[in-house]
Amino acid sequence: MAVDVSQIAQVSTEPGELPATMAAWVIREETQGEPIDAFKLEEIEVPEPGAFEVIVRVMAAGVNFNNVWAALGEPVGVWRYGDHPEFGHHIGGSDASGVVWKVGEGVTRWKVGDEVVVHCNQASYEDPEVHGLDPMAAPSQRIWGYETTWGSFAQFTKVQAQQLLPKPKALTWEEAASYGLVYFTAWRMLMTRCNLQAGQKVLIWGAAGGLGVFAVQICKAAGAECVGVVNSAEKGELVKQLGCVDYIDRSEFAGMMRKGGETDEEEAARFKVMRAFDKRVIAALGSKPDVVFEHVGAATFPTSVFTVKPFGKVVICAGTTGYNLDFDVRYLWMKQKEIIGSHFANAYECTKANELIESGAVRPVLWRTLGFDGVGEAHQLMRDNKHLGKIAILVGADGPGQGKTADGPGGIYAEVG
Repeated sequence: MAVDVSQIAQVSTEPGELPATMAAWVIREETQGEPIDAFKLEEIEVPEPGAFEVIVRVMAAGVNFNNVWAALGEPVGVWRYGDHPEFGHHIGGSDASGVVWKVGEGVTRWKVGDEVVVHCNQASYEDPEVHGLDPMAAPSQRIWGYETTWGSFAQFTKVQAQQLLPKPKALTWEEAASYGLVYFTAWRMLMTRCNLQAGQKVLIWGAAGGLGVFAVQICKAAGAECVGVVNSAEKGELVKQLGCVDYIDRSEFAGMMRKGGETDEEEAARFKVMRAFDKRVIAALGSKPDVVFEHVGAATFPTSVFTVKPFGKVVICAGTTGYNLDFDVRYLWMKQKEIIGSHFANAYECTKANELIESGAVRPVLWRTLGFDGVGEAHQLMRDNKHLGKIAILVGADGPGQGKTADGPGGIYAEVG
């Protein structure tokens, strides 16, 4: 059945009652491929909430690279785990803002009509790690909208009640949908995993990207000094506006990037450029950094390990240039440095981080807002590296600028990434 995209912002039921079906952008195993083709608009049955679950009417959704992977079926098809085999389809989207439409048995904190944002960590309430260690350690831990069936690229989505956070009143729907995955990831990396302290110094790779713009603002809020690596003067000025003491244009040090398989001569030349970069970092911060904020991976990791100070920490959450890391480990053990892995965040971390959004101390940075028909296009832009920052998708909101109910600074609109 054809879906009328012009009617996506309209629903046929009042809060508390679910319609039988909804429009959703669906990826199925047989449609895997380029995002522009993999996402198909379908009419799907609306799920009912189970115990401790909530159905949210999605007003806007955020776009992340994880659903580029879902479209491509790489590094693995998302149908091979999670709850996909039960339903045979994947509705992506790991960020959302919206309205609580129906609550399941046992939900007491949230009520129909509440305006919320959704964080993307799920875990079983029955796992003991959830109740005393960290939900991120639970064997059932998964990322909603990637490792689950019901994501935000649909009129309604199903989430665990613990995933909900109050929507910041000074934000529009699209602004509120744009920040969760990247911001909460950056928060855990710096505040929890590195125990960032006032006065410490931080090097941030990709400081104008989705993760980086929040890492910069977290450092500022914590009283830490940071220098950001970017690829243009325009982005450098943006990160200085957000809180960097200075920026470094990576194009000036292109020779330090690890490509893999370097000859001895090539490695010697790369090492020379890396030393020059290290001196530039010291000039900007006054000393070697206590923390290096990593997510680039293979190309930058040797420089990160070399540049961080003795007893310092390299914290990493991704490997966008490759996850097989090749570096001189002597600079790790002889200087007693630490490598720390980090993955998203738990509900408490998301709650504390969201309070800074509510207060205006940290602000979302948004590049573009597309209509509901732009889901495939948005992911293709990311796949082809033609985007310049975070992209939001309007779902229940029938235009940008809606949903703001209080005065405040709101989001920052800029070409970043």
